Amino acid sequence: MMDREHSVRYVVDTHTHTIASGHAYSTLAEMARAAADRGLLALAVTDHAPGIPGACDAMHFRNFKVIDRNIFGVELLMGCELNILDYDGHVDMDEKGFRQLDITVASIHTLCYTVGSKAENTRAYCLAMENPLIDIIGHPDDGRVPVNYEELVRCAKDTGTLLELNNSSLDPRNSRENGYENMKTMLGYCMRYECPVTLGSDSHFFAQVGRFDEVERMLREMEFPGELVVSTSVEKLKKHLHKFQ
Repeated sequence: MMDREHSVRYVVDTHTHTIASGHAYSTLAEMARAAADRGLLALAVTDHAPGIPGACDAMHFRNFKVIDRNIFGVELLMGCELNILDYDGHVDMDEKGFRQLDITVASIHTLCYTVGSKAENTRAYCLAMENPLIDIIGHPDDGRVPVNYEELVRCAKDTGTLLELNNSSLDPRNSRENGYENMKTMLGYCMRYECPVTLGSDSHFFAQVGRFDEVERMLREMEFPGELVVSTSVEKLKKHLHKFQ
């Protein structure tokens, strides 16, 4: 949580999963309690949209009104990790579903996307970012889905979309490929084009909530500008979320 050398505190985790995702193992309350214990001020709960096998039905996202938005002293941002389905950037939720969400992450998962060429995959991301209801692009570092990182960053900058630094992608147990090299390349372009980023643990178990160890190490190595990291402030993050505009 705290980088003592640079006194940077990351207070928001913008990518987490509960048991509703079907392949995660902690409840909403357990995740919020873990966030409080780690000192987070806000937690985004972004369970998988229906395109992922075993994920919850669309109705799950339409009943968020019953959930208290502050528990254990942590502000909850109830959202969804959407699946980018094709090279035209379509995702697996309609506009009615979007309106119930506080935060949206759109990602490519090979379970529900046919990997194309670098140009086709980059097009998929860029067209998804043209949707003003999409706030964040999740784990664009996966080498199994090659992209043009300069073009990706320029699209994110032009559309006001946040790019995610996914701590799970740097975990050797993860099935994504070349996460370190790809994230470093992406961050280089983010520095060039002054494109903001957000930090996500992609936790599927409460013990991983707010864990950004590997991403923090990379940010230090690259001397990445702190002003481009929105996870240092809830208010800073909300300026990039469609729900709060």
